[in-house]
Amino acid sequence: MGSRASDDWKVLEHDTISKLTDRLWRVEGMVPGMSLRRVMTVVKRASGGLLIHSAIALNDSEMAELEAWGKPELLLIPSGYHRLDAPAYKKRYPDLQVFAPRGSRSKVEEVIRVDGTYEDVPKDDVVQAFTLPGTAEREGALLVRDGDGVTLILNDVVMNMDRRTDLLGFLFTTLLGSAPGPRVSRLSRLAIVKDRGALKAELLRLAALPDLARLVVSHDKLTSGRSEARAALEQAATYL
Repeated sequence: MGSRASDDWKVLEHDTISKLTDRLWRVEGMVPGMSLRRVMTVVKRASGGLLIHSAIALNDSEMAELEAWGKPELLLIPSGYHRLDAPAYKKRYPDLQVFAPRGSRSKVEEVIRVDGTYEDVPKDDVVQAFTLPGTAEREGALLVRDGDGVTLILNDVVMNMDRRTDLLGFLFTTLLGSAPGPRVSRLSRLAIVKDRGALKAELLRLAALPDLARLVVSHDKLTSGRSEARAALEQAATYL
């Protein structure tokens, strides 16, 4: 999160691609210099093209697999803190359209030109991009509709990880209150949340979605199942 963004294709350790549904893939990888994990999600849009959320540079074989699945068309940078590999993706795919939340646009544009805000993301029947109430439009989110229901993709506003014991991991997860999850961390409450009541109401609204199937967050555990995803969001809301 704190490392410098670059247009070099720098592949760090990452897991293999997890194919959650016919339209949603997820990859978990390392955060430079820390024991934390970060998450990229890729959505196959109704057009067949790909929307990439919180990009992670993958190795050649998995990038080839991704490209065979669909053409990368849209790159969503969900906050000013998740821009590390964005310039490398734009260099690799010059036609990629780049979007960021309105409140984070200036921060993102320190490293990459932004084509529009989340309100400008092309609409289709598969994926809906929006910014979370209570974050001063700094945090983006996605709803992905597929055959088994709706997947909610959040960024840093909800974290779901275990405590770490290395120095930076301990600072982030324990002193800054980011673990154990799911929770809204102390750091997020300070840096992202501007209206706790509005964000709490939104998390509870999303938890009540009748077809909610899973919750994806950027750090780091996946929550699968209707009741599990609902419980995770309800628990996170108690920190607001």
